[in-house]
Amino acid sequence: MSDVSIAPAAISPELSIVVPCYKERPNVRPMVDRVAAALPGVAWEIIFVDDDSPDGTAEAARAIARTDPRVRCIRRIGRRGLSSAVIEGALSSSAEFVAVMDGDLQHDQTVLPTMLGQLRANTADMVIGSRHVLGGSSEGLSSAMRHRISNAGISAAQYFLPMRVTDPMSGFFMMPRARFEGIAPRLSGQGFKILLDLILSSAEPLRVLEIPCQFHRREAGESKLDALVMVQFASLLLDKGLGGVVPMRFIAFALVGAIGILVNLAALVIGRRLGLDFMAAEIVATVIAMLFNFQLNNRLTYRTHRLRGPRLLRGIALFMLVCGLGAVANVGIATALFSGGSHMGLAAAAIGAAISVVWNYAVSSTLVWRTV
Repeated sequence: MSDVSIAPAAISPELSIVVPCYKERPNVRPMVDRVAAALPGVAWEIIFVDDDSPDGTAEAARAIARTDPRVRCIRRIGRRGLSSAVIEGALSSSAEFVAVMDGDLQHDQTVLPTMLGQLRANTADMVIGSRHVLGGSSEGLSSAMRHRISNAGISAAQYFLPMRVTDPMSGFFMMPRARFEGIAPRLSGQGFKILLDLILSSAEPLRVLEIPCQFHRREAGESKLDALVMVQFASLLLDKGLGGVVPMRFIAFALVGAIGILVNLAALVIGRRLGLDFMAAEIVATVIAMLFNFQLNNRLTYRTHRLRGPRLLRGIALFMLVCGLGAVANVGIATALFSGGSHMGLAAAAIGAAISVVWNYAVSSTLVWRTV
């Protein structure tokens, strides 16, 4: 028997930094260099979780990894979303602590040692880089509109939080990996606000410490903030507010349907003003709303099962058929309830609409996007 022992190839990292990214190739090398400069004497690794970026983000990360074992890359195919990317990256780690940073270089990596020091001292379960405590700054937000959207999101989130957090929309935080893993099974994994999801999903209130962070301007790439992100944010709050009883995907589907009603009404008004009779205007408006709902569901509710190419045309046809049957069912059920002696017309209509939404969701999930 040989008594030659095999030594480990490298020191196991104390800190794993998870960087979810999509189309961030120009930022990969600067991110690694800045993290290395910020953490001298710390055993760290950086895990890029790339959602199959077409610009070669994964290739850029792997080129560095070939000469620097502190850099890893997880390339995801057929899956999209910041929250799920963070979960996969964190669960791939064996480090004692995990940090999360965006891949756009807007987060101030120089505060990483302070965050790590607080966790080593066990003064908190989670340390957040906040733009809204004394010394922090959100000047990196690209426009006044983004400032307003961020502030509105913070105000909405604070109604649901079990403790005071000035920046629950932050994407920059650090926590013990074991604590993350304990919460992970309860995470929705949907949307872009993983910090909020973690805080709301914890079985017991976390000891949260916020430290000032400078939010820098984006140097390269493009912002991922759009209307879809806001719908996902609203879905997350509703999901947690309902205790996870209602699937988040159903909530998003219902929110899209609510937006579709507004589109339907707007199209109906325009059609009437163009001289169409009510029946013709309603038919056109309904078709427009269905097409709008399909597109938004395809990009948001079912973004991980997004239809493209020939499957897109088939999906549109199926969705129109499903929603058409749902509309017929809605009218039929509401009419039956109302004519059956009920004097609550609005209640009858609401019951019919609710059954229609459930029908559309169930059939869309099983036939159009085939998620179940």
